Amino acid sequence: MPLEVGTKAPEFTLNDMNNQPVSLSSLREGGRNVLLVFYPFAFSGICTSEMCELRDDLGAFVNDGVVTVAISCDPFFTLRAWAEHEGLKFTLLSDFWPHGAVSTLYGVFNERGGMANRGTFLLDADGIIRFAEMNMPGEARDQSSWKEALAGLPA
Repeated sequence: MPLEVGTKAPEFTLNDMNNQPVSLSSLREGGRNVLLVFYPFAFSGICTSEMCELRDDLGAFVNDGVVTVAISCDPFFTLRAWAEHEGLKFTLLSDFWPHGAVSTLYGVFNERGGMANRGTFLLDADGIIRFAEMNMPGEARDQSSWKEALAGLPA
């Protein structure tokens, strides 16, 4: 089960697509809200569609008040190749090793598939989860709910 709204988001540090460490606390610097988008696999159909939709509407999800990062269990090499191939200009984080540790913390790791389910969490500036959803493999997400959640945060 994914973490619930009202829960304090667990701290983590993962390497990005350039093999540089990124911590949740660094993402929240300056009082920013954080949208965490877990997904199963780079280069897969639904994941590519979702991340390209995010790329094409990035201004709605990345600005002075919010940062968006996408997290999968792929190695950083794969994430870098995928970001370059698809023109993804937001941060991709690798939950590769220990395999799925952060996905497990957030309750979205799919043990059977060895991947993250499609979990989405909006954290406020204090690190409290204000929106949470999880879609199973094969179920695409509707990003309009993310926009509604962002609009509902205090200014």
